[in-house]
Amino acid sequence: MSEGDNTTDADLPDDHHFVVAVEELPPGERAMIDLDGLEVGVFNVDGEFYALANYCVHQGGPGCGGRISGRVTETEDGKLTYDKRGEVVCCPWHGWEYDITTGEHLADPSMKLPTFDVVERDGNLYVVR
Repeated sequence: MSEGDNTTDADLPDDHHFVVAVEELPPGERAMIDLDGLEVGVFNVDGEFYALANYCVHQGGPGCGGRISGRVTETEDGKLTYDKRGEVVCCPWHGWEYDITTGEHLADPSMKLPTFDVVERDGNLYVVR
């Protein structure tokens, strides 16, 4: 509990797990936490917070552990564009890329990392599980 803060962990529901203070997770960064044996990556994408299971659906690698980037797409007229800047995480084992905001694999949206709600309360972030 921080000075002047009236909230304690005892005031939170049992399914809220402390991650980090909001000020300690700037845009473009991630924090990793362990939730009773399940590692979860919590990302700050332009001030919005997202949580994904750190388990790549390809071969069980650290799906949240690789580079954070964007996506290259081709327009109808054949030009390449770069979008979703800071919204894509790449598994460092084999390069599978996931949309941080949805958990979906970029090439096959039917394959996705489990997502979790992130709650901000009194300047702290909590994953709900």
